[in-house]
Amino acid sequence: MARTGIDPELAHAIQKPLGSPAHRIDKEAMNPVTEQARHNTFQQTLDSARRTMLMSEILKLAADSFRAGKTRFALTALGMVIGTASVILVVTIGLTGKQYVLALLEKIGTNQVEVEYAGGGATQEERARYTDNLTQDDERIVDQQVPGVMYSSPVLAMHNPVSFPGGIQKDTVVLGVDPAYQFIRNLIVTDGRFFDQTDDAMHIKCAVVTTLFARERYGSPDAAIGRTFQIHGIPFTIVGVFKESVSDFGMSEITDETILVPYSVARYFTGTERVNQIYFSMQSMDEVNDAAKAIVRVIGQRHRKNSVYKTQTLTDLLVTAAKIADALTAMLVLVAAVTLAVGGVGIMNIMLANVRSRIREIGIRKALGATHREIKLQFLTEAVLISLTGGMIGSLVGLALPLSIRLFTDYQFPISWLSVLIAMAAATMVGVVFGTVPATRAAQLDPVDALKYE
Repeated sequence: MARTGIDPELAHAIQKPLGSPAHRIDKEAMNPVTEQARHNTFQQTLDSARRTMLMSEILKLAADSFRAGKTRFALTALGMVIGTASVILVVTIGLTGKQYVLALLEKIGTNQVEVEYAGGGATQEERARYTDNLTQDDERIVDQQVPGVMYSSPVLAMHNPVSFPGGIQKDTVVLGVDPAYQFIRNLIVTDGRFFDQTDDAMHIKCAVVTTLFARERYGSPDAAIGRTFQIHGIPFTIVGVFKESVSDFGMSEITDETILVPYSVARYFTGTERVNQIYFSMQSMDEVNDAAKAIVRVIGQRHRKNSVYKTQTLTDLLVTAAKIADALTAMLVLVAAVTLAVGGVGIMNIMLANVRSRIREIGIRKALGATHREIKLQFLTEAVLISLTGGMIGSLVGLALPLSIRLFTDYQFPISWLSVLIAMAAATMVGVVFGTVPATRAAQLDPVDALKYE
């Protein structure tokens, strides 16, 4: 029977005599429950008509469109490849720079705590009248009462004029320190050796000088070993030449021409137990802040009530350096994101041209029943696929360089997998944002005008 829009059962019942049992269908038709069921069935049919196309069909149409314009698709996706790869490489470069800066700071001594006397007295006159300097006994008590201390050394600073070739005389810094000072400050002995506990205990008059001092006075570090010079008229023999593991640009107690001598010998030049600073090296950087507070508390209990002692650590410097590196990385990522935006403009441009070249196709599909939603979803899907494909290829390119360096060299470039996720998410968002305008324009085309388009 041909479809007439009338329910078959209802038509069959109409054909029956009025007195037949089938005529009871009229009464059933008046049943509210039956009417509700028919309304629900009609609504389901209407909803089905509004979503006739499955996502698999939309993806198939998008694939057919890409195959029809392979070159256009590849060139459009190239912008996203470059943008995504740039984001990943920029993050990698930022993390590498951050790692390098923190490694340099760690060479200075991130586990060290420096303590020095900062003044005392309730009034200006009292502060000028007396001093309450640190002593070597303070160092011993801290070693005993503060857990986690690996090394410690007092620092006694003096100045001594030293003659250099050409009749030049320079005022050099002489530091009296313990042998552990080498490990606290991460000093590198380039020639000879550092004085040891035996030299300190026997009050051996030996010295370790900087490479610049050795080069200016004796011509080379190697030639300085075993040579003798005088400090306040007393001869000292050079046993080693050292340098700092990383330059601190003169921000520490060590200068270009510093001389290190055993503290047990240097203290005889002052005649007192006073020291300028005391350095402590902790087992872990995590212990530095707590140890600094404990050291000040222990030392404060041994001195006058109004005396003030302050500590210096590199923990705050490390945190600040890390924040600066993160901020620079974020700025570079934003710059790289501009490339993604440029790629998005390219996607929008090519999709607008794509819509224009397929106006008759859109008109035919609308005439056959395609809805506004289906047309828009199809073109938006094509834009997202172009962007996402470029993002995936760009991610592989961005990861290939640092992975290759790690595989074929000894450099361990840091890789952030989070940057890959961010780059992929950004690529998808670019496809959605810049594909919406072409998709909306395609969906708004009038089917009659589209069919007439030449």
